Amino acid sequence: MSLDNIRIVLVNTSHPGNIGAVARAMKNMCVSDLALVAPKKFPHDEATWRASNATDVLDSATVFDSLEEAIADCGLVIGTSARGRRIPWPLLDPRHCAKQAYGEAAKHKVALVFGREDRGLTNEELQLCNLHVNIPANEEYSSLNLAMAVQVLCYELRMTALDGELSGNPLEEWDQPPATADALERYMVHLEETLLELGFLKADAPKQLMTRLRRLYTRARPDEMEVNILRGILTSTQYQIRQHKGVESVADENGAA
Repeated sequence: MSLDNIRIVLVNTSHPGNIGAVARAMKNMCVSDLALVAPKKFPHDEATWRASNATDVLDSATVFDSLEEAIADCGLVIGTSARGRRIPWPLLDPRHCAKQAYGEAAKHKVALVFGREDRGLTNEELQLCNLHVNIPANEEYSSLNLAMAVQVLCYELRMTALDGELSGNPLEEWDQPPATADALERYMVHLEETLLELGFLKADAPKQLMTRLRRLYTRARPDEMEVNILRGILTSTQYQIRQHKGVESVADENGAA
């Protein structure tokens, strides 16, 4: 199986040379789908120079304004994380990440997301990911440049592809494809709107509730039909809320009369 369904996503890259170096690392390992989210400088001569003979990867790279757009059509999104989080997310090492990604790439697109050179991905960006991956580098000197991090994960992908090892893909025999990142994001927006209408979520309250709910749904990874069912439930809930408010409003008017 090829690695054509694996997408490398770079978020807000500052130095164009790093983009070129990433393209080279990708081509070394037969990965070709590069997505750039709001790069500071691209296209750029330094990116072309650093890419060496991998300029075809640069030329076919797609530029997006937001991470949401870059991963919208992906069934699995894995974000790179260098540190622990207040609310932990399912975490993989590079080898298990490669097996999971390669196994699912037979069915749908998979995104591996890398953050900024100086501070990685924000908490909000990591919350858009189903899983996180951490490279277990030397704790006393754990700093990896962007191209090195991409090379590590692409190498593991290449080795998994050469071995032909599928990771016991739990979705292989599933009757519906997993919901895309875009579909799940639209569900989360719908859920928040409904919880606000219901009064369960307070607009001025801390947002940890939605973070925990987001973790629940990204971990569960509902399929397309399940998301449609869940959104149908939310729509019916909103209808009942609005009907009830309408009855109260009429009762108030009658009482005032």
